[in-house]
Amino acid sequence: MTQRQSTKTGGKPDVDPATAAPLEASPRATSGPRRAGPQPKRGVPEGLWLKCGGCKATIYRKEAEQLLNVCPQCGFHWYVSARQRVEQLFDPGTFEEWDGQLRPTDPLGFADKKPYAERIVAAQKRTGLSDAALTGTGMIRARRVACGVTDSSFIMGSMGSVVGERLTRLVERATDQRLPLIIISASGGGARMHEGILSLMQMAKVSAALARYSNAGGLFISVLTNPTMGGVAASFASLGDLVFAEPRASIGFAGPRTIKATIRVELPTGFQTSEFLLDHGFVDRIIARRDLKSEIARVIDYCGQ
Repeated sequence: MTQRQSTKTGGKPDVDPATAAPLEASPRATSGPRRAGPQPKRGVPEGLWLKCGGCKATIYRKEAEQLLNVCPQCGFHWYVSARQRVEQLFDPGTFEEWDGQLRPTDPLGFADKKPYAERIVAAQKRTGLSDAALTGTGMIRARRVACGVTDSSFIMGSMGSVVGERLTRLVERATDQRLPLIIISASGGGARMHEGILSLMQMAKVSAALARYSNAGGLFISVLTNPTMGGVAASFASLGDLVFAEPRASIGFAGPRTIKATIRVELPTGFQTSEFLLDHGFVDRIIARRDLKSEIARVIDYCGQ
């Protein structure tokens, strides 16, 4: 008996001759592997956009980075790390770090919610720094300078023993080598309470080194960025021959919340900002980040350093 032929398969049987079971249709050659369940919608990649801390606009991250992390609409200056500052300020490949081998210790065995030793390790892993200050020498527009930068992301940029020692050695080398000195402050933590009096004495130690540098005829340019508070503002950050500041930076000793909580005083609008301090003689000039390199080079030439 002849099997029934399929008109759709060009004469091929549509049942298995051995089992008389229907044959399954083969998938189309052009179709890919089947995907189970609903497919997720394609969204915007994370980190592609930034929200400005000034005008609250949504900014394309790459556009802000091309402007040295400054908002293209209102000029708000975002945080940049100490190493980013070095890249922005120095001629490429010229920066040489000093005293990077110094490491913080825990002399008091300090512990509150977390032991101080654990805080140090966590901050080192997060920032890639060994402590809150990066110091060294390099060229700015072909002019050799000694430079220190503090970083607020390392325990709020607070000044512990290592920070004070690095800055002191920086000033002393600048004195010996007769170099212009630049210190860029981004410290919101003041003296680091975890080290007690050993931290507080760093204020006097760095200030004393700066006095010797000044007596030797050195040029010290202090650059204040957001934030510059506490013991840093009360010591070396305020001792520059010239004091520059970035726009709208918070600068002062105790912040507005601390003052309100302790003496119940409402501060004036704009108090402890770069613009307020410029009006009251604490800051010499406010300089946008994009202009800082050129202005430092101009001041060095003008002062004959």
